[in-house]
Amino acid sequence: MKLLVDINVLLDVLLDREPRAAASSAVWSAIERSVAEGLVAAHAVTTIYYLIRREQNEANTKRTVGAVMSVFGVAPVDQSVIREALAMPMGDFEDAVTAAAARRAGCDLIVTRDPKGFRGSTVRALAPEAVVALLG
Repeated sequence: MKLLVDINVLLDVLLDREPRAAASSAVWSAIERSVAEGLVAAHAVTTIYYLIRREQNEANTKRTVGAVMSVFGVAPVDQSVIREALAMPMGDFEDAVTAAAARRAGCDLIVTRDPKGFRGSTVRALAPEAVVALLG
């Protein structure tokens, strides 16, 4: 199963945001164990860097982003993804870009804490708890 993991799920793990960190960590762990393939949208990487950098020094931030990149692949975000996102019937443009990147990358699911935000996506969005149950 190919999963695009939304930034909020990654941040739950990286920033240990309870009570959500447990389910998000279980998804991350499944990807590490190759139970599923995990991707992150390219535009999310810079946002992760920015947010982690606010909490840590630059060297630690680079190590953290490097650790993310050692587990997750990157779903490209290019002009065609942006154009697709602009045409999607979604209220949040960042979510639309994530959904378009997931579709273009051939993902089966988007893992997010905000599945309702992905109404209008052609790729189904589920909460981490639901994905953990699917992965067994």
